[in-house]
Amino acid sequence: MAELFLELFSEEIPARMQRGAAADLERLVTAALATITPSSLATWFGSRRIALRAEVAAEVAAVGTTERGPRTIAPEQALAGFLRKHNASPDQLRQEGGYWVLERRVEAISAVGLIAAAMPSLLRRFPWPKSMRWGGTSSFVWVRPLRRIICLLDGAVVPFNLRDGGDDGHGLAADNLTEGHRFHAPGTFAVTSAADWQAKLTEHRVLVEADRRKQVIADRIAGLAAEKSLVVVDDPALLEEVAGLVEWPVPHLGRIAAEHMDLPPEVMQVSMRVNQRYFSLRTNNGAAAPWFGFVANIQAEDNGAVIIAGNERVLRARFADARHFWELDRRTRLDTRIPALDKVTFQARLGSQGERARRLVRLTTLIAPLVDADPAQAARAADLAKADLLTGMVGEFPELQGIMGRYYALHDDEAPAVADAIRDHYVPRGPGEPAPSAPVSIAVALADKLDQLAGFFAIGEKPTGSGDPYALRRAALGVIRIIRENGVRLHLLDLVEKALQAIPNRGLTGTLLIPGSARSTDVVVLDIMSFIKERLVVQLRADGARYDILNAVFAAKGLAEDDDLVALLARTNAVTALLSTPDGADLLAAYRRAANILRIEDRKDGPHEALPDNDYLREPAETVLANVLQSMREVPSLLLRQDYAAAMTMTARLRSPLDAFFDKVTVNAPEPELRRNRLRLLNQVRSIMDQIADFSRIEG
Repeated sequence: MAELFLELFSEEIPARMQRGAAADLERLVTAALATITPSSLATWFGSRRIALRAEVAAEVAAVGTTERGPRTIAPEQALAGFLRKHNASPDQLRQEGGYWVLERRVEAISAVGLIAAAMPSLLRRFPWPKSMRWGGTSSFVWVRPLRRIICLLDGAVVPFNLRDGGDDGHGLAADNLTEGHRFHAPGTFAVTSAADWQAKLTEHRVLVEADRRKQVIADRIAGLAAEKSLVVVDDPALLEEVAGLVEWPVPHLGRIAAEHMDLPPEVMQVSMRVNQRYFSLRTNNGAAAPWFGFVANIQAEDNGAVIIAGNERVLRARFADARHFWELDRRTRLDTRIPALDKVTFQARLGSQGERARRLVRLTTLIAPLVDADPAQAARAADLAKADLLTGMVGEFPELQGIMGRYYALHDDEAPAVADAIRDHYVPRGPGEPAPSAPVSIAVALADKLDQLAGFFAIGEKPTGSGDPYALRRAALGVIRIIRENGVRLHLLDLVEKALQAIPNRGLTGTLLIPGSARSTDVVVLDIMSFIKERLVVQLRADGARYDILNAVFAAKGLAEDDDLVALLARTNAVTALLSTPDGADLLAAYRRAANILRIEDRKDGPHEALPDNDYLREPAETVLANVLQSMREVPSLLLRQDYAAAMTMTARLRSPLDAFFDKVTVNAPEPELRRNRLRLLNQVRSIMDQIADFSRIEG
């Protein structure tokens, strides 16, 4: 195998595009060079380059092919069509067994020739999210001006260029030259392999591995912070971005002016992150520290004194802007901003933010007593929840919506529970963020997410595939997490119906949701409930739990609590506990045997749903099973009372009698009445267990 090495050197690539570009390069090269079987692929990416190394075959071996054509007595038109199809001539044919046979030989193709032929078109169609033109001499586009191409096969340059007819391709051609750090090591140098490239770039002050740059940044900023007894606020996305901005990371700490330390810490963090890509620091007790971390791309001779001073000066200006918004916003009470929400569009078909706020008040009022929240406080929080969208601070930093609402509500002397609910109604935004736990916050957060789901499902904007522009999956997972983590007992079906009834221009149950739509509220309610259940299964799978058992519980016959997630999960946990015991595992095997027998026999003369007749209980084992089944008639009432532990204990009693039944009793007895009665016994077993869960859906 030969080593293929490719580097595409350009002006600065946006950090957010680098990782995806490296993945695209690997995908495209693998597809374009499939005939030389690329393997052991490795990619690198950074601010000025993406690169790839692969092992490839030295050539595509010569092959001979034989293709049988029409019969020799076939019309000439058939032979002509065959030749056209294979782009062949008559002199390539021979006769064999009454057929025309086409023999062709494809000569060996060197890897060099194949790579040289494939690369120009691959680079011209490279799928950058955004590309640019430059120079005026070529239609070739790249994310930023492409300056150099290295393409080596076992150290030798693979010759190709980007010229296309009269288009000069900016004069770009494959070579073995690259460049090091823009300031520390300007100029070009030659490389002979991927390893040589890595080593020489390190000498020229470029760390090519993105993970290495991230590690250097994280470790050095953490070390500088520790010297001052501080900790770095964890921000993986910022670390990824900064690692894509620098080639030779040199972290520093700067000081925050004392006059800005009274700003909310969230404002300081977002301003530093969004505007300057700075890292926030905290004291050991979690308070904002008067220091910030940042990363330079050069090793300064003065240990960064001038760089630090410049960054401190820039940050003072940023914080002065933030203070302007902070002070200006607090001059206007949140509640006086509410009328202006009517002029802010939430979604064209779902009305304004003012309409949405009124829907939230209505839905929150219904939820509040179900979660032991103060109804007046919950309604007040819902009324104010979206008001901070009209503030200058949130306009500048949308990430602070809800957070600023809490600060402004406290400034307006709103109750702390109301202020906290304004902040918390957006959470959880992701798996790392805890769900709200205060009753008022729970009520408003559930209302917000259920209104979001109801609105977008009503207008047909459901998630499709990987697309979810309105974050409905996140909303559904938020509902699930709030309910699970707080043990909230409520019937989602009723709340979803109430949420749908409040959607603008929609009627009540059974009427059309939108003009010209054939979708009624009951259909949409079922869609939303199915969507939430699907998300619950996804979450359990992510948690490593038995999601197949949850699916089995969902499918239980006569399930009364199908929209009470806490009860569903409690039943699921009880079934899981049962199946984790030897008795439970044996019972599952016996259930499957009974279900298989019934499936076969029901096709002949079923169903066998009548009660067994005691007069036909001939064997002791079937009498024992019948008696146990008689005692298990209490299982449905136990399920109704949600006493799942007792229901599972009673169900476990089936295991021994059922095993004995299969061991001692011939189900398909020659006497029709005995066979029929025994099938009815098995049907009773299946029916009782199916009320707990559809055990046929359980894996393993």
